[in-house]
Amino acid sequence: MPSIFNSLNIGYTGLSASQVGIETTAHNIANADSDGYTRQRVVSTASTPVNSARGNVGNGVDILAIERIFDNFVFDRFVTLSSDKEYSDYEKKTLQELSSYFPEIDNVGVKASLQEYYNMWQSFSDNPDNDAIKLALAKQTEDLSNHIKQVQTQVLSLQSQINNELEVNVNEVNSLAKELAGLNLSIAAAEDGSEYTANDLRDKRNVIERDLSRLIGSNVNTGNIESNINIDSSSNIKTESYLLSVNGFNIVDGNSFHPLHISKNNNPKGFYEISYEKQDGTLLPMAEEISGGKIGAILNLRGGAIDTTSGLPVDGTIQNVVSELDTFAQGLIEATNNLYAQTPTTKMESNPIAGLSASSSLLGSSLNLKEGTFDLIVYDIDGNEASRRSITIDVATTMSGVAGSNSIEAQISAQIDDNNDGNANNDIDNFFKNGFNFVNYASGDSGLELRIDAFSKSQGYTFGIADTLKDGSFDSGTNFAGALGLNRFFDGDSAKNIDLNRSYKDNSTLLSAGYSSTTGDNRLAIDMIQQQFEKYDFNIGNTTFNSTTYGMFDIIATEVGTATNSAMRRNDTVTAQFNATEMEYASVSKVSMDEEMTNLIKYQTAYGAAAKIITTIDQMMQTLLGIKQ
Repeated sequence: MPSIFNSLNIGYTGLSASQVGIETTAHNIANADSDGYTRQRVVSTASTPVNSARGNVGNGVDILAIERIFDNFVFDRFVTLSSDKEYSDYEKKTLQELSSYFPEIDNVGVKASLQEYYNMWQSFSDNPDNDAIKLALAKQTEDLSNHIKQVQTQVLSLQSQINNELEVNVNEVNSLAKELAGLNLSIAAAEDGSEYTANDLRDKRNVIERDLSRLIGSNVNTGNIESNINIDSSSNIKTESYLLSVNGFNIVDGNSFHPLHISKNNNPKGFYEISYEKQDGTLLPMAEEISGGKIGAILNLRGGAIDTTSGLPVDGTIQNVVSELDTFAQGLIEATNNLYAQTPTTKMESNPIAGLSASSSLLGSSLNLKEGTFDLIVYDIDGNEASRRSITIDVATTMSGVAGSNSIEAQISAQIDDNNDGNANNDIDNFFKNGFNFVNYASGDSGLELRIDAFSKSQGYTFGIADTLKDGSFDSGTNFAGALGLNRFFDGDSAKNIDLNRSYKDNSTLLSAGYSSTTGDNRLAIDMIQQQFEKYDFNIGNTTFNSTTYGMFDIIATEVGTATNSAMRRNDTVTAQFNATEMEYASVSKVSMDEEMTNLIKYQTAYGAAAKIITTIDQMMQTLLGIKQ
């Protein structure tokens, strides 16, 4: 038969159980606002009873464990949506910033400057010899150029900014992953050979898992999931192995940590490249494999894949805008220069040309040239045409070559009676004696110089280059002068360096409205006005847009606006999903003050009742001792 001391022990276990319950409740209340904290519950059961002749007599209560109420399925959804929301928030913020650089809807911006630029050509065509209008045209051209450069500078600055953020976030991933590996070791040590769960350590690990998912879209794979229905119907726990990975790259394997490597040392443009470092130190490129979290958003915007030759991203929303702006500016520059090359001059010098030798095919080069012909035209001192020769460009055409070849040099120097007058002194080859000079610079670039011979120059002769338009459209010629920048109106070759030719900035009275030196000639200005309505091929990677200059810029601005609106709509959807899942997660694992206060009262009452049992047993013992006396 159980003794009176057994009854005393029952009271003691009740007292202890109530105290543990109060301590656990107090722990919950104290950590109610702690990030990632999961509420805990005391798991108790009746102690093994004492056998007696009269049956099994209760032996008090045992504390089995203190477990946290945690649902891995809900948490996994919460972590996944945390990654999606971080991606969407960053994408939305960045694209809203990008779209602010294209305020075309308010009738300001590049398109408005472009309209004013063409309006000035209209004024110039009406007054082709007015020096004041020439100055106004020069200033408007500078304004347009500066506006294009400003937008491109802003876009490139934004790209550079998020590129720098990439390093900061990858370093944070490494720091968190290293801490996570250490936590796994601590959890294993705390739970090794024990029936108890390292609740607070697991909470810390879940916070890091969530943060890593937000940063890089990582996933966690573990062993079995065991239900804890004796605690809560939604509670379960992952056990055994542990693996945190990013699209197949294992960052944390148990207590082992595989760092990500980020560097820009080998990139000439300063773009960071991300690699996965294996245990043997081998680096594997992985930027293209990262698609989630903030880093995934950065790479999608900046561009993930890097061209090994240029060092520039080959994809990415912002990089596409950079490429499109450069193509738009290049198209405007070349189309304008190709027309302006018809104005009379005595000497033409090309832009520096990369990767072109004297004997390499022109159509096989990086220059935007087309098969066809252009005319070399010489004017006399009165502006009358003195001679004209067609120069052919086909797949075999090179810059320099022997007499009789299909090179530009040979075609210019060929002895041909261009005027069919039997006069050997008024043909193109006579005017350009030693006038063709293709040189290679120390930088590795090359350049072309065309000039009238000294005697012809002294006699007032000038020359121009006119494209032969196959179907009358401005884009149906060879684009020889435009592609090389001969007798150019615009300097530069992209949105980064577009500018009015330095000589016209210094002296705007040198500007010409016509194709000859004749007073009142406004043919060039009229063609410049028509240019705004002409369609050109704008080549961006493997995509070709056939559009006007206005239309091409509209395409850029529309793509930015559409991408921004789509990002905002996606963000609304993801935010709603995230909020719903966060509420579900909070309903399972977060601390409820009302519930904890109820538990506190319950345990306080139980503690008082257990204490009453002990005082009652004490009185019984006093009675027994009194009988003995």
